[in-house]
Amino acid sequence: MDDTREERQEPSGQLARDLTLYLVARFALVGAVAAILALLGVPLLVAVLVGLVTGLPIGMLLLRGLNARVTAGLAARNERRARERARLRAQLRGEDPPEDEDPRRDEAGSDGPDAEGR
Repeated sequence: MDDTREERQEPSGQLARDLTLYLVARFALVGAVAAILALLGVPLLVAVLVGLVTGLPIGMLLLRGLNARVTAGLAARNERRARERARLRAQLRGEDPPEDEDPRRDEAGSDGPDAEGR
């Protein structure tokens, strides 16, 4: 049971790390553009606004790999949530979840008794 929890937490931890890194990198890029403009004598508010307008699109180009990892992590998380939601809805309807989607199957083992005790 602990193995399943670790499997579920590890990808979300990696997603959180990637997402945080991506956001920090994007804001650092905006800050760098704004700092360069401020050093050139542009007023700070204007420099920040220009940094936002130019830095965020540039970040999409420069940080493609990190963006792809974040997108893949979000897609995997959404897929897991959809499977869990479908399993819970099936349980609420009184249906048995399909064998390949039942996470308890691994815990009980394949040679354990089934619902009828066989």
